[in-house]
Amino acid sequence: MTRNVIDNATLLERRQRAVPRGPFHVAPIFVTRAEGSRLWDADGNQYIDFCGGIGALNVGHNHPKVVRAVREQIDRFMHTSWHVAMYDSYLTLAERLNALAPIATASGSVMSCFFNSGAEAVENAVKVARYVTRRDGVVAFERSFHGRTLMAMSLTGKVHPYTAGFGPFAPEVHRLPYQPFFGRNRGAARADSEVSAACREALDRLFAYHVDKASIACIVLEPVLGEGGFLPLHLEAARALVDACRESGILLIADEVQTGFGRCGHLFASEHFDLQPDIMIYAKSIGGGMPLSGISARSEILDAPHVGGIGGTFGGNPVACAAGNAVLDVMEEEDLPARARMIGARVMSVFTALAAAGGVAGDARGLGAMCGLEIVDPKTGAPDAERARTIVTRCHAEGLLIMTASGTVLRTLMPLNIPEEDLERGLAILERAVRSVA
Repeated sequence: MTRNVIDNATLLERRQRAVPRGPFHVAPIFVTRAEGSRLWDADGNQYIDFCGGIGALNVGHNHPKVVRAVREQIDRFMHTSWHVAMYDSYLTLAERLNALAPIATASGSVMSCFFNSGAEAVENAVKVARYVTRRDGVVAFERSFHGRTLMAMSLTGKVHPYTAGFGPFAPEVHRLPYQPFFGRNRGAARADSEVSAACREALDRLFAYHVDKASIACIVLEPVLGEGGFLPLHLEAARALVDACRESGILLIADEVQTGFGRCGHLFASEHFDLQPDIMIYAKSIGGGMPLSGISARSEILDAPHVGGIGGTFGGNPVACAAGNAVLDVMEEEDLPARARMIGARVMSVFTALAAAGGVAGDARGLGAMCGLEIVDPKTGAPDAERARTIVTRCHAEGLLIMTASGTVLRTLMPLNIPEEDLERGLAILERAVRSVA
């Protein structure tokens, strides 16, 4: 009998015949096994993972507690649909997130419901905001990313590769500039008063010349721009947005899909800014590798839509909810938000040293373990996607999986329980790759 050869090259050839080119890949490899912060490919190569399933594995690959919860649930049942026969894992997860989410509420009453993906949660959050306010308008930011379905794509503030050629888009979506709300001016810190004044001016301009604020249902923001370049929200910008929303009856929606579940040094990044949104969106790491997303909001908001107005066949699948409850256990038992702060401090020490040395390393920024290093042309200082791709490829060749945000920013999304050995080895590979690119 002839043994089937399964290696990266063979599988890649099959992929090119069977799967369209649209889905991108960080590296041309096929995984055969993953554990903790490491994975192995079909050629037997081992990698340290700084991608974490694009931020979906804050508890690491195949965390034993998550695997055990999934297996126990599968032994009971895999699916009924919450709409047909309810189950306790969904209810328990909702109760726990109701208590944990930093939602603005006078009554103290919060509700949660679950879906499959971040984009689906975004769609439902906007749908609920429009239903409650009886307004149509939605405001999002330049450089934002909220997903690839119609409303989520319409909110996304980057043309290539996310929206080019896929119009027409959902109506009544309006845009705020990412500056002055996010990041810094050419790498320099800005005075709080300057940021506050500039943010209020941008909001006033939007409402004076582009859209009546009385028609706006919600403002959707990421506390840290993810695909847009790992740019954290400024504290004064958060205050300006909250004030504008409260003054005009606009609901504030925090998209914590990538920033949530310990990544930024708190369970949710909103806590860093003392930001208490009306609605919070989460996904990715809540499932520990299983497809799960959700929204939490004040009860009077989330309970407003009529019966049948919110839902989906697989939303809050029992296996995914079992994983979600295990993730919350791990977050608490291993204190992963604190671990994120320690990882972030170490990563930023490397990134700031690289930036200080000049060359292709430009601005270093981040929040907790969500850190970014912009790669630039050393002659002009302009963001340089080609050099960033070269660095990613060289890291891959040395056994480190890392990816970019916005094409030019190296971003860190390693598991938060990564062993020190893997963290240091990965950073050493990354540092060598950056220094090697002229």
